[in-house]
Amino acid sequence: MKIGICDTTFARVDLAKYAIEEIKMQMGNINLIRRTVPGIKDLPVASKKLIEEEGCNLVMALGMPGPEVIDKTCAHEASMGLIYAQLMTNTHIIEVFVHEDEGIDYKDLKVLAINRAREHAQNVLKMLFKPEKLQQEAGKGMREGKPDVGPL
Repeated sequence: MKIGICDTTFARVDLAKYAIEEIKMQMGNINLIRRTVPGIKDLPVASKKLIEEEGCNLVMALGMPGPEVIDKTCAHEASMGLIYAQLMTNTHIIEVFVHEDEGIDYKDLKVLAINRAREHAQNVLKMLFKPEKLQQEAGKGMREGKPDVGPL
């Protein structure tokens, strides 16, 4: 198995670092390929290249859009590009976006970003190696980076 990790220089936290740490902590020596691109709209093609040119079985696309309207528009466009790339390659690309206006303050935002990257990395491993774990978590109201809301 080969996991692709794609992140941006625009992010204010090194999200890939925490995702990689989590994957290595859980799995030890696993084949990871990291690519860093300038901005969030560069993630779709970089993710697609990781799949098609590097043979990745799954890619994490990590980004941190800013709080402005233009940032949210760019994040939406990037998200659509990631969906298209998944459909074109028949491969999962796990979108891990942390919007700057999600945090109460910078400290809270950093904790949220680190937790979201780590928790999505755990989901990646479940998807690849233990899909039954995800089935057990279905309908539980789980959230990445923030407290779970629980089932109804």
